[in-house]
Amino acid sequence: MIIEIDNGSGFCFGVTTAIEKAEETLKEGQQLSCLGDIVHNGMECERLRKMGLNTIEHEEFEKLHDATVLLRAHGEPPSTYHQAEQNNITIIDATCPVVLALQKRIKKKYQAIKEQGNGSIVIFGKMGHAEVLGLVGQTEGNAIVIEHAEDAEKLDFSHDIYLYSQTTKSLDEFHRIIEYCQAHIAPNATFQSFDTICRQVANRMPNICQFATKHDLILFVCGRKSSNGKVLYNACLEHNPNTHLIEGPEEIDTAWLSGINSVGICGATSTPKWLMEQCKEKITAI
Repeated sequence: MIIEIDNGSGFCFGVTTAIEKAEETLKEGQQLSCLGDIVHNGMECERLRKMGLNTIEHEEFEKLHDATVLLRAHGEPPSTYHQAEQNNITIIDATCPVVLALQKRIKKKYQAIKEQGNGSIVIFGKMGHAEVLGLVGQTEGNAIVIEHAEDAEKLDFSHDIYLYSQTTKSLDEFHRIIEYCQAHIAPNATFQSFDTICRQVANRMPNICQFATKHDLILFVCGRKSSNGKVLYNACLEHNPNTHLIEGPEEIDTAWLSGINSVGICGATSTPKWLMEQCKEKITAI
């Protein structure tokens, strides 16, 4: 049986940097907390927990004083930085540079809209996602979030609309939203879209689709909370119906391997290489 791990799968630059910063701090013997899961992968979070990384949520963060906290690649709203300053919290900022640049763009546009007194900022993203919360925070909570292309129908097209996207969303769906808005914006209103989807993520789509067609069985290794993972998994499933989403090797069903000549193993930007290797070892053992 051929077992191949997709070379293009695995941590993106932002996640790699955040994990490296956490590991460096922990190896120095410092106590370190991370605000939210450092990556949407339970097994990688558990590995870092064993190294000493403590994961906290915003409720705990607000009560924390005189501590060191890592902000993950997803980014945070301005209120988090203000809270840290008030509580004498040392911040290790691992916000992805792509996300940070997007935050600054949205903040600048929002300030311009406030001065003009007209227009809305719309963000194509997952409601409640950490990155989206950070983006909405740049607008004092006033940005409109839409999760799907059909949600664009609810927008008010009588005034100016400025459309941005969460960095890990589908490029095709983003373009469908743009086309709908262009067709429905009022003659006296302005519509502008800004392509803010990370190309390191978007470029994985054609590669992973091609990879999915090469094998009889595809195992997509991914934490079930990963937004990017859901997009890539569904793309694999579309090109190869014999695709299964698993979080780790223990979820591999031996029945899937019956009559199979080749297995492809791939994952999301939040999937560690070592986890895909473990899945390969499990199949080899079976």
